[in-house]
Formats: sequence, structure tokens, C-alpha cells
Amino acid sequence: MASIYIRTAEQYGHSAIFIHPNPDDIEETIRLVDLIREMTGDRYFIMRHGDATFSIPSGTEMFGFAERLADDPAGLKREAQANVDRAIRYATEWQRHRDVRGMGLDGFALCADYCFNVGPFMSPAHFHEFVTPYLAQITKAYREMGFYVIKHTDGNIMPIIDQLASTNPHALHSLDPQAGVDIAVVKKMYGDQLCLIGNVNCAMLDTGTPEQITEAVRSSLQNGMPGGGYIFSTSNCIYTGMPLKSYELMLEVWRREGVYT
Repeated sequence: MASIYIRTAEQYGHSAIFIHPNPDDIEETIRLVDLIREMTGDRYFIMRHGDATFSIPSGTEMFGFAERLADDPAGLKREAQANVDRAIRYATEWQRHRDVRGMGLDGFALCADYCFNVGPFMSPAHFHEFVTPYLAQITKAYREMGFYVIKHTDGNIMPIIDQLASTNPHALHSLDPQAGVDIAVVKKMYGDQLCLIGNVNCAMLDTGTPEQITEAVRSSLQNGMPGGGYIFSTSNCIYTGMPLKSYELMLEVWRREGVYT
């Protein structure tokens, strides 16, 4: 598994490796990260999932969650706090290992998705009550342990972007163009507070023409790069079934045009 992560990063010129442990056991995962480190040193930023906040419920759980917002807010908050406390305890194992061995994870990607293309799955008021305080807690704890924190969420984040920024992550991804999020607008609003990551349209990579893909890449670069504080990437993952030639075209344009002069 470590070799596959490294070969992929080398093949496509990645700067980071996002591990998806299997099994997700602390000892096995530490071993995986140590193997990557032993083979590559500090060449890559290594991260893993680390969110514990409420994300969009599945279709079978959506109504139940909505009912709890109204009927059991105290219980929902206890659950939210327990989830955060458990994640922070888990992170202390990574911190301890890093301090003892001098290597390990660089940070966490907080991958709870909050939004559909039309907006958040909670109202901004509910989000402020049931998510923001817990997201702020976990972000603060990770930062105090010396980890970098990337907050990811798809969809139209604009109704809650002020709350996301207030929790003080190092970076924000995915700035989803499919949901109408304009990276130029976000750059103007928060470019001096947050590193922005994104936001080449994944749907465009999947179904677009070479000309459309090239334009999407240029748009991301032109709007994200000015002034720094930007990491070029897609607006989500390169998922199974996406034409690899489209991803390779994206990287070709990036290597040619994503250069600071």
C-alpha cells in the first residue's frame, strides 16, 4: 500500500499523499505512514481523515436527524461532543508517535460534507449551534498538537463560509464550481486568512472536451494563484471511471501555466 501511494504521487507530481488506511487501525496506520516516510523522507505532506462533526446524513437517516434537531437538541450536542473528544484522543496517539519517532502525519483533512449544490443541509442557524462550535474545537486541538488542518466540504458553502472561516483551519477545499462557488470571490473574501485549495471542476474532467478542461484549469490558476496562499487541485477526488487522459491534460496545463514569475 505504501508503495502504491508513492508510485502514484511520483507519477503525477503530487505534493501530498492522502492515506485511506485499510484496516483503519492505529498501529497498522502508523506503520503505513512510517513506511512512506522511510521511503520518501519529507518529500510529501502526509494526511488522513480527521473530521468528527456531523455531515449530510444518508437518505435513510435524514428525517431522523431532522427530528433530533427539533426534539433532542441536547442529546445531539452530547453526541457531537463525544465524537470530537474521541477524535482528539485518537490524534494524541499520532502526536505521541511523532514526538517519539520524529516522523508521522503532517495533518488532517476534515472531510465531513455539509452542503448540497443548492446550499447547506442545515440552516446557518442550526449549523452555528450543532456544527461550528465542534468544528472549532477539533481544529484548535489539532493545531495545538502541531498538525495542519484542511477543511473539505463540497457544495454551496457560501451561506456558511463565514462560520467555516471562523473555525480557523489552515486551508479550505473544495470551493465547488458545480455548486456555483467562485474561487475568485472566496479569494477576495478570505485569501489573507486561509489557504485555498481547488477548484478544477470534476464534472468537467469527467465529461468535458479538451478545450473545456483547459479553460477550467486556467480559470482555477488565474483566480487562485495571485498573492500566493493557494494549492492547485481538483474540486474533489479523481474517482473511479474518470478518463485518465482528462486528468493528465489537467496536469499538463498546470505544469505549463501554473508558474509564478
